[in-house]
Amino acid sequence: MVKPSYSSGFGGLGIAPGLLAAIGRLKFTEPTPIQRRSIPIGLEGKDLIGVAQTGTGKTLAFGIPMIQRLARLRGNGLVLLPTRELAVQVNEAIQAVGAQLGLRTAVLIGGAPEGPQKRAIEKKPRVIIATPGRLVDFLEQRVVNLANIQVLVLDEADRMLDMGFAPQINKILRVLPKDRQTMLFSATIPPEIVGLARQHMKLPINIEIAPSGTAAEKVVQEVFFIEKEAKTRLLQVLLAEYLGAVLVFTRTKHGARKLTRDVRAMGHAVAEIHSDRSLGQRREALEGFKTGKYRVLVATDIAARGIDVAGIELVVNYDLPTQTQDYVHRIGRTARAGMAGRAISFATFDQRSDIRDIEQLIHTGLSIKPVPALPHDKAPRKLPAFVIEKERAEKLRKPFGRPTKKITGRRARR
Repeated sequence: MVKPSYSSGFGGLGIAPGLLAAIGRLKFTEPTPIQRRSIPIGLEGKDLIGVAQTGTGKTLAFGIPMIQRLARLRGNGLVLLPTRELAVQVNEAIQAVGAQLGLRTAVLIGGAPEGPQKRAIEKKPRVIIATPGRLVDFLEQRVVNLANIQVLVLDEADRMLDMGFAPQINKILRVLPKDRQTMLFSATIPPEIVGLARQHMKLPINIEIAPSGTAAEKVVQEVFFIEKEAKTRLLQVLLAEYLGAVLVFTRTKHGARKLTRDVRAMGHAVAEIHSDRSLGQRREALEGFKTGKYRVLVATDIAARGIDVAGIELVVNYDLPTQTQDYVHRIGRTARAGMAGRAISFATFDQRSDIRDIEQLIHTGLSIKPVPALPHDKAPRKLPAFVIEKERAEKLRKPFGRPTKKITGRRARR
């Protein structure tokens, strides 16, 4: 019998041979930093808190330990996450590895018919992947029993709390067995996460791939200060300059609908995802964005949490996020898995404090770019006065050449 060729990168993490073979067949060769550090701890059954940005391989960081431990345990696994799209994508990733080992999953999400989800529960899945709202609904209907959960994952925990799911999460945690493993993953660690961990986790090991709030590596971050009515024309120029996949964030679903119409009028293939779109429409938009059917995807923050698409060249913050920490989640959609990417933000002149808040969060300054000539401009554009003053102040702080020593004593009198 020919032995499967295991990935040498994953081979030293304590992963079982059958699971290694499944990983190898999926062409995964080297674990990401969060995978390399989380998998061995997860396999030991210890609680852990992983701080890492989106696009760093978090799904397999918890998926591999969960699958392997459930193969030896009688209990089940539960993954809680913020959005329907993310639930579907996490399920696909876990199925890709676990289905070859006979792992059965069930996805419980709002916005989809309850019937098929209830039938999936009747088939006794080993792993439930759910959004908090739908899972609480099923608990209250006594459709699902969580008494046998041995491994719990809270994925994108900060976002779940941002979206107001704290009451549902606490209700779920109260009915789970105390003697379980909990793995929590988050891009930021606000005080609410600290409190949740203190109350519901057992001496968790902290794994911090990037400090909380750190932006994804290899993302070039820029900002244009521009009047609100000129944003669409600036986007038109950028879409002509950047020819790859572009993800555009708006603050509201109304703004997303309007901008989608504007981008379509420019001649670009564009789709939209926001709370007014059905689950089927969201899936079609995401799949079309992945395959290249749509070059531009316009999204709101809540809907965009499930976007896991490699090769996004540019992320545009058409509107700055309402919550500063959402900036990190947004720009993490580009430069995924070590690839390079660019994030451009549009800010109006009265949003300078918002930009400063973002810079404080990510511990770095954003490069302020001059607005190029736009269609229908009546006069050449100039940098805002406050930007010119900032640049002048920075130049004054920089010494020119080497500092000269003050010469004293005998040498001074020569």
